[in-house]
Amino acid sequence: MAASQKPDNVAAVMKVFAILEGLAAQPSIGLSELSQRSLTSKSTAYRFLQTMKELGYVSQEEESEKYALTFKLFELGGAALEHVELIPLANVEMRKLSEQTHEAIHLGALDEDSQHIVYLHKYDSQFNLCMNSRVGRRSPVYSTSMGKTLLAWMDDDRVREILANTHFIARTRYTLTSAQQVLDELPGIRQEGVAEDREEAELGVRCLSVPVFDRFGQAIAALSLSFPVVRYDEQKRDEYMALLFDAGRRISSGLGFYDYPFSRS
Repeated sequence: MAASQKPDNVAAVMKVFAILEGLAAQPSIGLSELSQRSLTSKSTAYRFLQTMKELGYVSQEEESEKYALTFKLFELGGAALEHVELIPLANVEMRKLSEQTHEAIHLGALDEDSQHIVYLHKYDSQFNLCMNSRVGRRSPVYSTSMGKTLLAWMDDDRVREILANTHFIARTRYTLTSAQQVLDELPGIRQEGVAEDREEAELGVRCLSVPVFDRFGQAIAALSLSFPVVRYDEQKRDEYMALLFDAGRRISSGLGFYDYPFSRS
């Protein structure tokens, strides 16, 4: 239904948000251009802008008379994000992944020394043969897909510092046992968006992991999908990745990050 066909109060709200979106599109904008962008008459746009100025959401340059958003909207958004919690957001997407794959789903983050991943939340596999894990468990970053994911989106100097202080232990014959082996994998992870654990932490278990970003674009957590190798289907890898990307994007959006760099394509 077009705005003109909606009740007056609803149409007015839609026009206000159209004006706000027009203001957000560039640093400053004149009344004529803004009215065109928002599909609103100049007189209506002017009236709403004056109210927004009084409320502190819009400023106006004295010489050019162009309008711009103030930081008040940012303050509102920041206040809202302070009440957003990672685990409740992730839980919704993890439950969907669990229903779609029936496999184990984990959410993890770096602990205080950045040398270990801590499992924050999980959904167990619905099969009898499955990965053993528990919330609160710590695992080395170098032998887990989630650990490698978070290293991949970290500053290179910080990664080298972490790995230089890491005591590598071969948990299986596939475990990476040197800083250089880990470093060699990180560019590919950043490019593809997915990190893998190929039986590196536990024999018979493979994992795929993607990052979760906060509103500043920092990878603060990782989301993983784990399979016993007997159920892992390499031909479905792209499908698994697409499911993880969708979940990672929605969690990140809930945290205020809307430019998730990976998608189904």
